[in-house]
Amino acid sequence: MTISVTIVGAGLGGLTLARVLHLHNVPVTVYEAEASAGARAQGGQLDLHEHNGQLAIHIADLNEEYRSILHGGGAAQRVANRHAVILGDVPDDGSMAKPEALRGDIRRILLDSLPMGTVQWGKKLIAATVVGDGRRELAFADGSSVTTELLAGADGTWSKVRPLVSDQKPAYAGMSYIDTYLHDVENRHPASAAVVGDGALYALEPGKGFLAHREPGNVIHSYVVVPRPVDWFDSINFTDADAARAAITAEFDGWAPELTALIAHSDTAPVLRSIYQLPDQHQWSRVPGVTLIGDAGHVTVPGGEGANLAMLDGAELAQAIAANPDDIEAALTAYETVMFPRSEAEAIAARETVDLVFGTGAPHALAELFNGGDRESDETEHKKSASPDSRTTTEHRCPQAER
Repeated sequence: MTISVTIVGAGLGGLTLARVLHLHNVPVTVYEAEASAGARAQGGQLDLHEHNGQLAIHIADLNEEYRSILHGGGAAQRVANRHAVILGDVPDDGSMAKPEALRGDIRRILLDSLPMGTVQWGKKLIAATVVGDGRRELAFADGSSVTTELLAGADGTWSKVRPLVSDQKPAYAGMSYIDTYLHDVENRHPASAAVVGDGALYALEPGKGFLAHREPGNVIHSYVVVPRPVDWFDSINFTDADAARAAITAEFDGWAPELTALIAHSDTAPVLRSIYQLPDQHQWSRVPGVTLIGDAGHVTVPGGEGANLAMLDGAELAQAIAANPDDIEAALTAYETVMFPRSEAEAIAARETVDLVFGTGAPHALAELFNGGDRESDETEHKKSASPDSRTTTEHRCPQAER
């Protein structure tokens, strides 16, 4: 039997699936809505973890390529209060436990590892329907269509493949991120550069704050986190960058100017990224020839594992297909049997992480974790964070907006 796999979505999960299938000589085609690999910016930095994201990189035989794109020093983390007082500070220890790399660079090494033509660009899926004989038809916005017997939906939160297996729809999680950038920060934004440091900054109070990260090229990429309902954001005209900056900045009245500058002086138009989630226990009955990976199957609040899980999903699904070429249902069952409990556990952990970072204990709960468990006053913690001997590395996953 000749297997041919159709993937919808050329994100990290879909491309990892395609890469590992290619290594096993399984024919694969990826359909992607974007017009080209460079059609849009791919977001900020990701820390791939040893037990999932890096494991997927290893399965994909891209260890050397991955190491070549790492951002040295980028794994440092610090937490501050609304006055920009540093309460906890964890340096980058140079380990490979969860190093940082740009999402766009990770995507590039995956794309470069695939034969030309594997990804079909400009193919925005508008509907996936059953056409009989165990086949599905994919209808694209350009008027074209294809049929397939083995379909993997890697098309994210608003997956068009998901309705083939599940009637669940993501629900608003009660918070939104606003994506901003500062450029040439050492010269143009030195105060913000100083408080962010070399890696990540979590400037917090209960329910809101700034998640900022120093990126290569003298850039600070920030997510401004605001706990407002969807209709509040609908009232903001994000096509008017100045008006959007002003509306979001007003939510942080009384915060230190080096923090509010992350939104007020953004060198790019603010981009709204509202957070949606599926139920923690999202599962489906086995539907012949169809499955989901990544956010299409288990989107949740940002807990630092979204991209990691998508890549591991893709790698393990490919391995299952390669191991069962004559019994695809056995392959999909084997994959889902592992993926379902893992994604449920990670969804619960993600909510716990978000509560740690943005809950009633913010910013001190995270500072306590960074400082090894001793909760003290702001002043004492600030002094403590300045002492290298007091800094400890944490294994707790902090949230990332990049999925």
